[in-house]
Amino acid sequence: MLETVKYLLGSAGASGYGSRSTAEQVTESSPDLRHITAIITGATSGIGAETARVLAKRGARLVLPARSLKAAEDAKARIVSEFPDSEIIIMALDLSSLTSVRNFVSEFESLQLPLNLLINNAGKFAHEHAISEDGIEMTFATNYLGHFLLTKLLLNKMIGPAAATGVQGRIVNVSSAIHGWFSGDTIRYLGEISRSGSDYDETRAYALSKLANVLHTKELARRLKEMDANVTVNCVHPGIVRTRLTREREGLATDLAFLMASKLLKTIPQAAATTCYAATHPRLVDVSGKYFADCNETLPSKLGSNLSEAARLWSASEIMVSKSSTAIFDPSSQLEY
Repeated sequence: MLETVKYLLGSAGASGYGSRSTAEQVTESSPDLRHITAIITGATSGIGAETARVLAKRGARLVLPARSLKAAEDAKARIVSEFPDSEIIIMALDLSSLTSVRNFVSEFESLQLPLNLLINNAGKFAHEHAISEDGIEMTFATNYLGHFLLTKLLLNKMIGPAAATGVQGRIVNVSSAIHGWFSGDTIRYLGEISRSGSDYDETRAYALSKLANVLHTKELARRLKEMDANVTVNCVHPGIVRTRLTREREGLATDLAFLMASKLLKTIPQAAATTCYAATHPRLVDVSGKYFADCNETLPSKLGSNLSEAARLWSASEIMVSKSSTAIFDPSSQLEY
């Protein structure tokens, strides 16, 4: 009850920020990001667009990957109209396609740019069961597996510049408190919904993908520490906000639900605050493997804190991005046990 009251009031936590802090406010402590190159997925609308706008205001060079180049160009135009000196590069990327991820990384590498900040923000809530071209359930493929491969392939582009310049690289995985709604065997359930839609639960599938973001953060942080890399990774829950993620469920029922929950909703500038805090704030130098909400460190779910589960998912993900879907989800496969 106390936490709810503090949330509604926007009371500041240990970081000095709270639920009502905005992305612009939390970046005031690091106003000059002209030395930073940032990739932000899902930056054409909503939280991602506001994150991009604020980082551009602070001087960061932005790379905006998108399925729709038109939407990305529109997002760029909005930012440039406000901050004419912004340097923004538009590139094609469909996170549900592992081939597209590889093509994007190859194209980015050809630009010969350093990479200091990677924000894995893009998200999808598939209301109908669908399978990606790689044979993976679509929500999981887009929200997690595409980002897993993207991060894996870009890691050396972050580690090198961080070592050479001393400027710490940062990775931010955008998850959701809904990750705590998932219980059960992550790999087995993914196998089930990637083979058949007969028992498909859209909310559970979304929760699984967001849990995977949290587990990815835990295991990647461990590996980066083991490598003594000057790169951190943290995970954030942006809060509850009405964005285009709900576009497939517009209507009276949705409108009423959001009206009833309006006191709990954040504005988009408020929702982007935790992402920007994790991406830029000096307080988080050398902080890695943590989960943040309302710009303050908090605990993920019990399953999301399970280091053995994080390592297990990582191993499964390595196989998923390197083998055919048939091999991955064969009932006799080791991933099913």
